[in-house]
Amino acid sequence: MRLLVVGGGGREHALCWAFRREDPGVDLWCAPGNPGTAELATNLPIAADDLDRLADAADMQGIDLTVIGPEVPLARGLADRLRAEGRAVFGPSAAAAQLEASKAFSKDVMASAGIPTALSRTFREVQPALEYVDRHPEPLVVKASGLAAGKGAIVCPTRAEAAAAVRAMLGDGTFGEAGATVVIEAFLEGEEISVLAVTDGRDVELLPVSQDHKRLLEGDAGPNTGGMGAYSPVAVATPALLERARREVLLPALEEMQRRDTPFTGVLYAGLMVDGAGIPWVVEFNCRLGDPETQVVLPLVSGGLTDSFWRVARGEGVAPIARHPTEASVTTVLASRGYPDRPEMGAAISIPRQLPAGVMVFHAGTARGSDGVLRVAGGRVLNVTAVAPTFVEAQRLSRETAEAIHFEGKVFRRDIGWREAARLTGLP
Repeated sequence: MRLLVVGGGGREHALCWAFRREDPGVDLWCAPGNPGTAELATNLPIAADDLDRLADAADMQGIDLTVIGPEVPLARGLADRLRAEGRAVFGPSAAAAQLEASKAFSKDVMASAGIPTALSRTFREVQPALEYVDRHPEPLVVKASGLAAGKGAIVCPTRAEAAAAVRAMLGDGTFGEAGATVVIEAFLEGEEISVLAVTDGRDVELLPVSQDHKRLLEGDAGPNTGGMGAYSPVAVATPALLERARREVLLPALEEMQRRDTPFTGVLYAGLMVDGAGIPWVVEFNCRLGDPETQVVLPLVSGGLTDSFWRVARGEGVAPIARHPTEASVTTVLASRGYPDRPEMGAAISIPRQLPAGVMVFHAGTARGSDGVLRVAGGRVLNVTAVAPTFVEAQRLSRETAEAIHFEGKVFRRDIGWREAARLTGLP
C-alpha cells in the first residue's frame, strides 16, 4: 500500500508510527510532516491546507490511501477533492466536517437527533448575546462556533467573564472568522472523556477511550490549550457507559447526518461529560482523531487500524480494531514558554538517545535547521507517551522521560491522569 498522511503534528507522527508498526513495508508519505515523521516516512514540503499541491502529490506518488489528520483541510474539502479524482480517502466531506467546523451546526444536529447536550443559544451580534448572558445562570460557557485550534471554548464562572468573552469574540474579533458566531451554553458538571469512533457512516468501531487535560498548569489551572496530555484507559468509561454512548450519541448523530444527505465517514470524536448519574452529555463533536488523544490511544492498538481505515475509505464497512486489553498509556505534552498565547521558538532540544522500554516521543512543534540541530518550532513541542502494565507505571515513565528532555523554557504538567491516580489511591 502507498499511504499519505496529511498533517505535521504529534497526531500525524503517531499515525505514521502506527501504520509503520502494522506494516513495516508500507510505502509512507507525510505532508508536511516533521522531524519525527521523517524517520518513518518521506516528508513532502506541502502545507496541510494546500489542496492543489496535495492532490498533485497524491497523483504523482500513486497514493492508494490518504489519511487526513487536521480539521482545517477537512473543513476546506480536501477529502471531497481527492474522492472526485477517484482516490480512497479516510476523512469526512466538507459538509460532514461541519460537525466540528461549526458548533452552531453541531448543536442543531444534536437537537434534531435528541442527543444529550447542554442547553444553548447561538448569536452573531454583541447586544443580543450580552442580554442573554445577563439572564443566564452562572457558570456558563462561551464558544467560538468555528475552528479555533482547540482554544475556542471559554468556561466562565461569572456572567461578567462571559460578557467579556462575548465582547472579545463578537466585538474585538479575537478568534477572527471562527468567533463571528458564538454559542453560549450551560455549564455541564461531571468528568470529561474523549471517545473516538471509526465509522463508515452507519456503524462504529471504538478506539480506546482517553481523557485530555486542557489547562496549561497542574491542578487544571491556567489558560485553556489544545491539550497538555492525556491518559487511557479511563475508569469511568465502563462497557455499559460506552454502549450507552454508542446508542444515544454516536449512532443518532450518524443517522441524522444520513438524513441530511451529509453522511459522515472517518473518525467521529465525541467529547463527553459523564455526570453523576452516568449520563453521557456531548460537550463537542470533532471530525477527526484528537490531539493529543491519538498519541495516547494508538500505542494501545495491537492491530487492524490500517485495514479498518482502508475499508472505510473504500466504502466496505468497518473492520475490527484489536487492542492491548491490560495495558495503560499516558502522554505528557512538552510546550514552549509563552504557550498558548505567544510561544517562544528556536530553542535547541535535547532528547535522551536511549528511551526507557515502552516510551515513545512523538514530535509536534519541532524543526531541524540546516545545522542539523532539533529546535522548538511550535507551541506544543513534543509528546512523551509511555505504555506499561499499570497506569501508575505509565504515568511515572511519561513524567520522568519528560523531565529528562531539555530545551529552554520547557513547560509541562507532572499530574497527567490525576483523576485516575486519585481513584487508585483514594486520595483527593
